[in-house]
Amino acid sequence: MEEKKTSFIYKIIRWFVWLFSPKFRLLGRENLPEEPCVVVGNHCQMFGPIAGELFFPGRHEIWCAGEMMRLKEVPAYAYEDFWSFKPKAVRWFFRLASYLIAPLSVCVFNNAHTIPVYHDVRLRSTYRLSMDSLDAGENLIIFPEHNRTYNHILYDFQERFLDLARFYHKKTGKELQFVPLYIAPRLSLMILGRPIRYCASGPIEEERRRIKTCLMQEITALAESLPEHTVIPYRNIRKRDYPRNHPPEVCVHEKASR
Repeated sequence: MEEKKTSFIYKIIRWFVWLFSPKFRLLGRENLPEEPCVVVGNHCQMFGPIAGELFFPGRHEIWCAGEMMRLKEVPAYAYEDFWSFKPKAVRWFFRLASYLIAPLSVCVFNNAHTIPVYHDVRLRSTYRLSMDSLDAGENLIIFPEHNRTYNHILYDFQERFLDLARFYHKKTGKELQFVPLYIAPRLSLMILGRPIRYCASGPIEEERRRIKTCLMQEITALAESLPEHTVIPYRNIRKRDYPRNHPPEVCVHEKASR
């Protein structure tokens, strides 16, 4: 694929984001296959896309909500997805903020290494652009959490991104691999787990469930393998409600055994 031309304003924004964001270090790089793959991680609010754009190695594209790339669609989407769980007393401020960030959002997400994702008939363009990236030897990075709690690390994953494996196999005859990624901003770490290969001989419904479950379990295990830290959740909730990577009962047991 042709290298995307970026605006000067975006380059300035990118530099400031790099300056003030955690400097993520990647562990488990050996788990990246030599062939193109799909890296699936926890969103951790803005930190997932930042880590993917600025610190993930090699050529890659990141799935991005298409609404965040269109000026008229940013406010409604941003408020609902980022700030609708804020206390009622301050929601007016975040409604205003959703309009103020719209030009910035359009600039950033249309200049970064992104593929717009939609949930209507435009989804076909998402798959087409994704196939083009994989054909060009680029990895895809996807953050598929949505508003349904799964455990203390993750919100539940949407499944439709897993159809990429079916399309990729149909086009190339190859079985696409999905690599789990856990991002820990408080530790400035990204850690990759073992890849999970799509099985073309299995029914797609079963493969969706199997791969989704394996990814969520592996990401949870990666999080729990790290030193104790605060997890940045998908939802923009109160900071005092952020979970820890080790459940309370595990922490109590560890202290008792020392």
